[in-house]
Amino acid sequence: MPNTAAPASRLYLSELAPGTVQSEIRAMSMACDAMGGINLAQGICDTPVSSAVEEAAIAAIRNGENIYTRLDGISRLRNAIAVKQERDYGLTYQPEGEILVASGATAGLHAAAMALLNPGDEVILFEPFYGYHVATLKSMRVKPVFVPLAEGDFALDTDALKAAITSKTRAILLNTPANPSGKVFTLAETEAIAEAVLEHDLFLITDEIYEYFVYDNARHIAPATLPGMKDRTIILSGFSKTFSVTGWRLGYVCASEKWLAPMAYFHDLTYVCAPSALQHGVAEGLEKLPPSFYTDLAADHQSKRERIVSALRDAGLTPSVPAGAYYILADASRLEGETAAQKARVLLAATGVGSVAGSAFFQKGRGENLLRFCFAKKDVDLDEACSRLRKLEQPVLP
Repeated sequence: MPNTAAPASRLYLSELAPGTVQSEIRAMSMACDAMGGINLAQGICDTPVSSAVEEAAIAAIRNGENIYTRLDGISRLRNAIAVKQERDYGLTYQPEGEILVASGATAGLHAAAMALLNPGDEVILFEPFYGYHVATLKSMRVKPVFVPLAEGDFALDTDALKAAITSKTRAILLNTPANPSGKVFTLAETEAIAEAVLEHDLFLITDEIYEYFVYDNARHIAPATLPGMKDRTIILSGFSKTFSVTGWRLGYVCASEKWLAPMAYFHDLTYVCAPSALQHGVAEGLEKLPPSFYTDLAADHQSKRERIVSALRDAGLTPSVPAGAYYILADASRLEGETAAQKARVLLAATGVGSVAGSAFFQKGRGENLLRFCFAKKDVDLDEACSRLRKLEQPVLP
């Protein structure tokens, strides 16, 4: 008998697509924008751009710097990054071959995952984690493995780290200062991570995008500076936060040439190059802005941190005071709702202040009584948000 069954359609989604959902950060930003609220959800960082950076980018556009650059970025910017790494950390990277200008630190991670990791490999991350790190790894069919940090002070459990390493582990991904917790890993903690990396012959991928956002005399430790770590460390960072140009999508990668060359290939394949004229803008910032720019940046954001910490306490949303970055996780137990996502929407409806569900940064079932707030905002908007939060004098009902 002939087979009369209709052939199965070849039009279907990939294995990855059905499990994808919109980022809770983006969802809350859209909900906040729809009601004209104050968005403390997304790390947009709408503080003013340095005039030196802004004017150099505009001048570059007018001077015709509008075509493709080399796949690893303009030489001026690569040289400026090399000088910065030597100045700040005593790390020597060659502008030719060891520095890649990327379309954001996120693109740098994507290129690193493409170049260094295989499907089925495992990468250790610390929880609470940044969701884009996890999603990027999953998109490469790499398995994220989570090591929870201690509740309250987010201290590292070295025994838990050691227990998480298996024969499939290829790398540890460290974000310091961290999003969303604001944790700055101490020298002792960083040394413990380095010890595990060296013992098990792993890569260390570091996201150091908030390197200049440190408070209360905390110090950012660059893990690549520790003995034996430079050649196996992949540094991801960028300019979105430091220069308040999140929409420019400019980051960089520093790594040994043997690792960087394939990363540059995959970055070229996906993005071709980072925005050319804008590279001149941030190069100007690196070259011309004085050391006081970075200390003032930290002092300004510490002031913003103090204001929102006070407002959250007055609102009964007890915050965990961050040592770095520009986010705060706050206890939202007093808000109605079974999940953090529901609590965030209750708060938005009651105050017009957008936040992000803490569950976006934890494994399923955790973080449901936490909300994340971003305080890298213009003072007028931040102060208005604080004023609105203080109106939460009574338990909020949906």
